[in-house]
Amino acid sequence: MKLKKFSFSVLPLFLCVITLLCVFALAGLSGTGVYAGNKKLPIYSVETDKKVVAISFDCAWGTDYTDNLLSIMEEKKVVSTFFAVEFWVNKNKEFVKKIVDSGHGFGTHSSTHSHMSKLSKEKIISELSSSKKAIENITGKSVTLFRAPYGDYNDTLIETATSMGLFTVQWDVDSLDWKNLSAKEIKERVLKKVKNGSIVLFHNNGLHTAESLPMIIDGLKESGYEFLKIEDLIYKENFYIDVNGRQKPQKSG
Repeated sequence: MKLKKFSFSVLPLFLCVITLLCVFALAGLSGTGVYAGNKKLPIYSVETDKKVVAISFDCAWGTDYTDNLLSIMEEKKVVSTFFAVEFWVNKNKEFVKKIVDSGHGFGTHSSTHSHMSKLSKEKIISELSSSKKAIENITGKSVTLFRAPYGDYNDTLIETATSMGLFTVQWDVDSLDWKNLSAKEIKERVLKKVKNGSIVLFHNNGLHTAESLPMIIDGLKESGYEFLKIEDLIYKENFYIDVNGRQKPQKSG
């Protein structure tokens, strides 16, 4: 009798948990780019049937290998997207222009490379406005992409960036080149993880990034992948972002 009484007493709790799980699951399918708890998510990857991939480079310190990266991509006929911090942009204006003139995309990586989830909305606006303007003054092109330093974000950051016309972009494949992995280790890590619509993270001043890049490009091409700038990979409207940060087209009807 005690066992039976206990079973009935936990039934309401069990049903409550199931209901909450269903609500959370539906939140990720609502077309608003949220998941459980209504937490906002940036774009980690893009849902597509096409074998396409976007490679990207974060620029905050140094330019030692940037010319080499650009030469490799020119030779391989590959485009990419660079995200740069304002102080890097101001110090390396010739590289910013060279990157864009070579056909690559360019987005902001903030103004000061701070943990932006800790900033007020006013400070976030200042960081994004200032860094956007610095890039646009050099390139003459509008900035529509933003990558948060350290991959650190919160609802306020994403909502503010969106209100300023910026798509917040993360990555689903981290090369870990910043850990100074060998070129072979970087190559194997990236080729193993890439899927349709992946966004790959590199750093322009990674010690072995340039050495690994030709092998990665060749490997992906052999697997049938084409390379797109992030601005050409993502959906600009009628999309939602699932619980894994994968951007998907909103189904009509």
